[in-house]
Amino acid sequence: MSSPWRVNRARIGWWAVAVVLAATVGYVFVSFVGTFVFGLFVYYATRPIYRRLKRVVRPPSLAAGISLVLITLPAILLLAYTIAIGLQEFDRLVEMQNLDVGRIETLLAPYVDVSALVADPLSILTAQTTVEGVVGNITEASAYLEFFGIAALHLFVVILLAFYLLRDGHRFANWFVHQFSDNRGLVETYVRLVDRDYSIIFFGNILNAFLTGIIGAIAYGGINLISPSALEIPYPTLLGLLTGIASLIPIIGIKLVYVPVAGYLTYGSLGAPELLWFPVVFVLVSFVIVDVIPDLVLRPYVSGRGLHLGLVMLAYIFGPLMFGWYGLFLGPMILVLIVHFTRIVLPELVAGRESRPADDAVRSTEGDGSDAADME
Repeated sequence: MSSPWRVNRARIGWWAVAVVLAATVGYVFVSFVGTFVFGLFVYYATRPIYRRLKRVVRPPSLAAGISLVLITLPAILLLAYTIAIGLQEFDRLVEMQNLDVGRIETLLAPYVDVSALVADPLSILTAQTTVEGVVGNITEASAYLEFFGIAALHLFVVILLAFYLLRDGHRFANWFVHQFSDNRGLVETYVRLVDRDYSIIFFGNILNAFLTGIIGAIAYGGINLISPSALEIPYPTLLGLLTGIASLIPIIGIKLVYVPVAGYLTYGSLGAPELLWFPVVFVLVSFVIVDVIPDLVLRPYVSGRGLHLGLVMLAYIFGPLMFGWYGLFLGPMILVLIVHFTRIVLPELVAGRESRPADDAVRSTEGDGSDAADME
């Protein structure tokens, strides 16, 4: 009579330990959710590069380190610098035009001062002739050092997480599938389809937006160097970042940004025909360098998508509104989990019927060719 009680009491104790551990892990994840989500994005964005390097570089740890330190990390720093310059141009635009951008200005306000320091690092060293001024400079420098120190720590966690996912991600995937698999391959199919769509979203769509934004900012800044004094591109870095955001809309997205600007430049040159060459150069650079080249390079990774475009766009829009900056990544992640749960798992749970997800997965990925290596 006492044996069952001992067993049940032991199980209750272990369940209590499980709840405490799960709550601890959940608390850590919620506290650093943006870091973990961005680390997952870095993993998917770097994975195709890592796989190609792994064929010629051994061991895998070295290939992962080279992929992250020599390629991904400089790209992240370049993106951060570009965004900092873009924030400064956005702030100047709001002040000059006296615009009321409401919540957007509130969300960006904490980063504007930091972006000003990034754009002009020597500004904090401005000479002060009073004790109060020197103390103010020291206080301001301490605040900036704290900000950049925390940012560096988060960046280190992002790189570390991406490194171990690149090197050991296949082991974790195999363990997860082995632990929770069933006799119909339901779990394996669900994991494969989620992994495939994460690759499409993170390496295809979002990385394309980031690269397009950087390319646009550099291209438009370069064009402004040769622009006539009476005619130049307004806020070139901000315009480049807007083209990156607009690239999330297929085919016409980028054109919604640079076509109106081309019209503005053309209108400004009507009174001086000798300036008409500049709008032509702007359109050519926008179409060839900013629009076509990134699309040709990354289009193979975006083709064959299994998600409805409207749902993806809603995830891109509502994700940042609900969760903040990391919602750009977390929103589509949640969408993918919900869509494939609804397609694969929910029918069996509701109807009690046995599905054949393996066959469905083969049909849904046929012609894609991207899944075969995703779980490796």
